[in-house]
Amino acid sequence: MTRARDVSRLVTTPTSAYDEFEEVFVGSASPTNKKIWINTSTASAPTINAIVNSTWFGSSIYNINSLLVDFLVIAGGGGGGTTQAGGNQSSGGGGAGGYRTSTGVSGGNSSAENQVALTLGQNFTVTVGAGGTGLTYPVSGGITAGNGTNSTFSNIISLGGGGGATVGTTGASGGSGGGGGAGAFGGNGSGGQGFSGGSGNYNAQGGGGGGAGEAGNTDGNGHGGDGLSNSITGSAVTRGGGGAGSNSGTVGDGTGVNTGGGGTGSYTGTGGNGNSGVVILRYPSYATLNIGAGLTSSTQTVASNKVTTFTAGSDSVSVVI
Repeated sequence: MTRARDVSRLVTTPTSAYDEFEEVFVGSASPTNKKIWINTSTASAPTINAIVNSTWFGSSIYNINSLLVDFLVIAGGGGGGTTQAGGNQSSGGGGAGGYRTSTGVSGGNSSAENQVALTLGQNFTVTVGAGGTGLTYPVSGGITAGNGTNSTFSNIISLGGGGGATVGTTGASGGSGGGGGAGAFGGNGSGGQGFSGGSGNYNAQGGGGGGAGEAGNTDGNGHGGDGLSNSITGSAVTRGGGGAGSNSGTVGDGTGVNTGGGGTGSYTGTGGNGNSGVVILRYPSYATLNIGAGLTSSTQTVASNKVTTFTAGSDSVSVVI
């Protein structure tokens, strides 16, 4: 049985002429034990018919077979690079995980995306991407740290951040690009998800990893690119910062669990691991998510919505009303 919502008219059982209509449960905004009936022959735009004091009322409603959901999907950040034994030049920071959202600015300072329409009762997949592994000193040269893992929600895929590079090596491409090693270019970011990594200069500094809101810096300091602030949970939180290149004297913005930030590059040690990503969904409070055991999540009510935050794992999810 499908539930409807926010129908406040007094409704009684229709006549036999409307037997082909489907009975639906009415939410708390309607008087107790009252009913509405929907003409199921117009599935794309069903018609409500209600009887009040022997008078019929009709109106069109949205397709009750689906629900519009807001999202913030951030992939895992790329790992930070390190250097060769005895080297005196530095490595690049990891790029932030791809950053896609329907509730504010998306990665690369692009426009918010459309909400996702979920079919009631139909499974979709949620995956929270892990951070990429930083390189361990010393390395043989010519390599990059591990990219972050993709995060997914239904048909939304955010790409893992690119790994930071060793000396003379281009940073890896990803959601945001990894910083280049000293003397090399940064990796490319992905359109609508993040910025490119900064290039390493010839004065020993590695490039900063690209962030969701800014490219990795190439100013000789190797600062990681800034992340973006989003308030889908009801509070503004900045996520998706790039990791700092080594020898920069600063820590990048890629810190914090479930931010999708990039790992910091290292000079003579292990590069920082990228931060894990996150998937956050916001939907009407009368709906419920059925969440598979393979996902770690929490749900809170914010005004008239529920907000579910997925922090680890991968499994099927469905929405019911």
